Amino acid sequence: MVRVRSTYDCDVLVIGGGIVGLSTAYAITRAAPGTRVTVLEKEPGPARHQTGRNSGVIHSGIYYRPGSLKARYAVRGAAEMVKFCAEYGIPHAVTGKLIVATDRAELPRLHALVQRGRENGIPVRELGASQIAEYEPEVRGLAAIHVGTTGICDFVAVARQLAHGSGAEIRYGTRVVRVDRRPERGVAVLTASGDVVRGRVLVNCAGLQCDEIARLTGDDPDMRIVPFRGEYYELARPELVRGLVYPVPDPAFPFLGVHLTRGIDGGVHVGPNAVPALAREGYGWGTVRPRELGSTLAWPGSWQIARRHWRYGAGELRRSLSKRAFTEAVGRLLPGVSEGDLVRTAAGVRAQAVLRDGTLVDDFLIREGARTVHVLNAPSPAATASLPIGREVARRALSAL
Repeated sequence: MVRVRSTYDCDVLVIGGGIVGLSTAYAITRAAPGTRVTVLEKEPGPARHQTGRNSGVIHSGIYYRPGSLKARYAVRGAAEMVKFCAEYGIPHAVTGKLIVATDRAELPRLHALVQRGRENGIPVRELGASQIAEYEPEVRGLAAIHVGTTGICDFVAVARQLAHGSGAEIRYGTRVVRVDRRPERGVAVLTASGDVVRGRVLVNCAGLQCDEIARLTGDDPDMRIVPFRGEYYELARPELVRGLVYPVPDPAFPFLGVHLTRGIDGGVHVGPNAVPALAREGYGWGTVRPRELGSTLAWPGSWQIARRHWRYGAGELRRSLSKRAFTEAVGRLLPGVSEGDLVRTAAGVRAQAVLRDGTLVDDFLIREGARTVHVLNAPSPAATASLPIGREVARRALSAL
């Protein structure tokens, strides 16, 4: 075992340099000035995975169950994120978005979203088919809702500002290989380079690796990260879309469906398609890590997902392998799109927590152990909600001190 000495390199040791880990470091030093924070990130820079590979949307919070952490933190976080970006000159815009029903079967779900939005305190405007063109002339649907508080920003720039503003010591290129936790004393982390970093409390914000880090500390997370790759295209004719256009999501799944989002750079992202990834950081079908894939397949929840949702998964797989099928899905919202309009671009991977019985964890999940705080489920809208999440994790870490 790694020996824990009586001296500490820091008070709080954060593993993970994505937007949640950096927001936590920022919140700790804001709440308790003088607290020594060290962030360990295995990549050479911040926000290299979920934070830096999403569509850059500041979510309104309309989708999430009233009273849930996602609903509370997304609504609060969206307003705070806009203010943060304005304060530090980070590119952003409050664009609003359309959620469009293209089939009669979707109309009850669209109406349910209106009610949910109002319960979450979000202003929503209902639109008939002819009114959709006021916002998006090229989009077609039976009905839609306009959500005015949705926006876009550069989340990587936000992460960099959080890193700078936290005053924390941030060690990039530092991969954790072992953790020695002594509840009466603290934690010691061994890195791949052979360094030992000692802290009084450990905060696990490792995203795609969070369950692995939890097990290294000796805590049983009772869940597994099952990675889902989100595949994106870029629209070669961005003039077809003015802003953000979403389908009506299926409430049985945490994915929002193939949507169109105009980013800060002016380009329009189309996607994501969601398929199982063959590695935690499997951004293409060619990236296969047998140990990680074996861990996913050995988890009983993975087979339960496959058994319950094989039909949904087959559709996603078809759209992954067939550009024509993907184009057809986009065409339900944007009839004028053709295969030639879609240019493949970088994919992302969603770190989705799955319970043993196959339940897809729907809310943010934060658990505590002796001298540890674990963020075990923080996919979208975690970037939007990162400032409130960071404060909550910081509160728990500081109380553990």
